[in-house]
Amino acid sequence: MPKSRLSEPSNREPDREPRAQFAALPWRRNPAGEMEVLLITSRETQRWVIPKGWPIKGMNAWKSAAQEAFEEAGVQGKIAKRPWGAYGYDKRLKSGRLQHVRVAVFSLAVDNEAEAFPELGQREKIWLTPAEAARRVEEAELMVLLATFQPES
Repeated sequence: MPKSRLSEPSNREPDREPRAQFAALPWRRNPAGEMEVLLITSRETQRWVIPKGWPIKGMNAWKSAAQEAFEEAGVQGKIAKRPWGAYGYDKRLKSGRLQHVRVAVFSLAVDNEAEAFPELGQREKIWLTPAEAARRVEEAELMVLLATFQPES
């Protein structure tokens, strides 16, 4: 039986990052009464995404999602306390390795768009029908969430 090599370094990086993120799915009704959802670009890859982030210490999931929506897109409103759904994606960490992340998505009925917010100028924003938004995102599960979105209110 081979001797254990516990003293040798491992090429595997330990998981330091959480594996859960929280996202807001901002939505509104346009002047014609049609529902629109908000997409933003990611800072690094410029892909179309919804506002999301790692859990914020001391905040519950939906409050974290609402905070991310404000910081990344400048939107505020009524956030649902239960997730509408979830999707998964692989995030490339600064170390270069991929971390699988599961994102809980909370509906956010937008009633205010701030003129100034923390990530202003770092991202693009666009309001689209849910069907059009679904066509612009890359993550298959997020496509389904967007295409089937029905707000509670």
